[in-house]
Amino acid sequence: MTGSVDGFFAGFPDSFNIFNRLSPKIESLDGVTRAAQKSQISFRRKKLFAAVWVPEKELGQKMAPLVLSLFTRSRLRSERFKQVVEPAPGRFTHHVELWSVQDVDDDVQSLLRSAWEDAGPAPK
Repeated sequence: MTGSVDGFFAGFPDSFNIFNRLSPKIESLDGVTRAAQKSQISFRRKKLFAAVWVPEKELGQKMAPLVLSLFTRSRLRSERFKQVVEPAPGRFTHHVELWSVQDVDDDVQSLLRSAWEDAGPAPK
């Protein structure tokens, strides 16, 4: 199910503000498409490389206003990761908590670029 970005963030203004800072950085990468779904907003190149979600909305607990999840074939290294899991062999999911717009910094941009590069070239 797809929906609107405004609808996704309804009732979560802090999350929306962080997303508005993050989204242009993601979409400035070549060949990126975005889809708002019920539980996340996903970003694809040739394949899914990033998604954002609101922990309070999904888990019902006050936590970071927004989480950026990055999907890669190899484990990325960063002190910023709250959690890294390998849900399938050779597929890693890295979670970065974003507490404020200041958390959308050069380090996050570098991690995004790594995941984007791993997702392969955009389809022709």
